[in-house]
Amino acid sequence: MKLQFLGTGAGIPAKSRNVTAIALKLLEEKGSIWLFDCGEATQHQILHTSIKPRRIDKVFITHLHGDHIYGLPGFLSSRSFQGGETTLTVYGPKGISEYIRISLAVSQTYLKYELQVVEIEEGVIFEDNDFIVEARTLEHGVISFGYRVIEKDRPGKLDTNKLLEYGISPGPIYKKIKDGEDLKLDNGTVISSQTFLGPNIKGRVITILGDTRTCDAAGVLAKEAKVLVHEATFSEKEASIAKEYYHSTTVQAAKTAKMANVDCLLLTHISARYDQSLTMQLLKEARAIFPNTYIAEDFSEFEI
Repeated sequence: MKLQFLGTGAGIPAKSRNVTAIALKLLEEKGSIWLFDCGEATQHQILHTSIKPRRIDKVFITHLHGDHIYGLPGFLSSRSFQGGETTLTVYGPKGISEYIRISLAVSQTYLKYELQVVEIEEGVIFEDNDFIVEARTLEHGVISFGYRVIEKDRPGKLDTNKLLEYGISPGPIYKKIKDGEDLKLDNGTVISSQTFLGPNIKGRVITILGDTRTCDAAGVLAKEAKVLVHEATFSEKEASIAKEYYHSTTVQAAKTAKMANVDCLLLTHISARYDQSLTMQLLKEARAIFPNTYIAEDFSEFEI
């Protein structure tokens, strides 16, 4: 499981930072990639990575400001030309369906795959055998969601030595036991699969927030997360501006991470006013509160 940032800037594209888009790579877990927000030129950013658009089967939009959605029509269209034939689902606030429909209709874009659009409210918005995705409303100038991606606990390690003691040689039966199927011996005795499995492996939690002021919902979504992705549009010196524009500072993001007891804080959505040298000052501000903090750069990748 990896996070790769395709755009880390706020508002408008800058030379060193494109606008927001984040890829959650679940290639080993699900063979797919989930995209969080799709700012202008996201499809261009993807060209500089190993990401294949056809692998992206879910897009989660945090809110409908342009720097988070202007790249969506282009990406949806290009996916058709790049081998995308499987269903893609877009989740987002009310209005995302109309935005996509009008954009594709006016440009006479016809997709070769099934597109599903889900306008969400707070609560669990997606669940399958492996993951749960929960959304909560943050505090921004428009409806803005944060997402909590919860990996379900996985079966523990298979005790092959114990299986050999029972005379069970390696083969397809090992996978069946790993998947929870009980073992039936030749004499008819049934042994629970749990006999051969270690403790369950605790699933990971990744929290990705949209634009927001400090709020209770952010802390709830981030609680005990392995990774918290939090906007840090402004330095703490511009706290009053951050409040006025419904954004967060580096220190506010760090305080949320500390309160929520997360493992790692990744800061993104950095204002174009901060060049490389000033960015290091932003990092210093956050690390004074929460030491395990990093500022994401375009194309940077973090293993979870």
